Amino acid sequence: MRLPPERGPLSARMVNLLRGSATPSAHAGGSDRPYADADLQLALWIAYELHYRGFEDVDPDRQWDPRVIAYRTTLERPWVAWLEANCRVVPGERPVAEQLRALIGSTDGPRFAPYLRRHATKDQFREFVLNRSVYQLKEADPHSFALPRLDGAAKAALVEIEADEYGGGRPERMHSELFRTTMRWLALDDTYGHYVPVVPAVTLALSNVMSLFAIHSRWTPALLGHLAAFEMTSTLPNRQYATGAIRLGASEEAARYFTEHVEADAVHEQIAAHDLCGSYVRQHPDALGDVLFGARCALMVDDLFAEHLLTSWDALPSPPVDQSTTSRYRARS
Repeated sequence: MRLPPERGPLSARMVNLLRGSATPSAHAGGSDRPYADADLQLALWIAYELHYRGFEDVDPDRQWDPRVIAYRTTLERPWVAWLEANCRVVPGERPVAEQLRALIGSTDGPRFAPYLRRHATKDQFREFVLNRSVYQLKEADPHSFALPRLDGAAKAALVEIEADEYGGGRPERMHSELFRTTMRWLALDDTYGHYVPVVPAVTLALSNVMSLFAIHSRWTPALLGHLAAFEMTSTLPNRQYATGAIRLGASEEAARYFTEHVEADAVHEQIAAHDLCGSYVRQHPDALGDVLFGARCALMVDDLFAEHLLTSWDALPSPPVDQSTTSRYRARS
């Protein structure tokens, strides 16, 4: 993969830094919707991608270039500030699994999965899959960053979840490979990162939340909470995505990515809530707030992604709400 084209001064400066070119100053901040700032989110996505596969046209040593890291830190500040302001949760006294379920149950979305099941055209379903490919083609990789930071039961639980995500040792069963099959059914290019230049900011934000938590060990509990929310809200929507895909002509093989998650994530939900997050919080009681914060970030940004697509399709029944009430727009079944 080569560096994507810049979308403004922030991403242009990041590209220039990685190419060793002159770097005019560029200042992040000032936006009250950083998740919708394509320039900011692309600059962050490029910086984070150095820690995954990197770029063909970038010297691998740029990954640890102090100027790149310093600039990434500057870019992260408004993004983290917005997440902190909108996604912080006051922890309670109940077990973490119960608090995660309550957090998920307290939100309500724009009924995104039912729309894809019943009403989406094939072009709309294609757009959904195209956007999701930015993360799904590296599915499980961000959460795997937590493995060397865990011990005991929490580590074993994460290994169990990630082993399924990576196909249990069978390359053709890796979830990223199953997703490629779905993309080919829709005549999409399944090259890693191919659609980064064209997706909206909120799609990059979906990936960037995970990478923010993955890259920084300080955010390990948030990364675990993010994974728990991801797994705990997966089964029912994926059942509806599968039904929608089959309605639109997908074969069993083309829909397998979704049907695989119906069964797998029903198990992963319990492991993530109890064995992963529950064990981690027992080892680190002060981390509960960050676990819930990570879960809320996953729910919030997924809401925003669903709202963006439904609005662009004129499928949202009412105007977008103020961000203080965005939690009501959970993309649930």
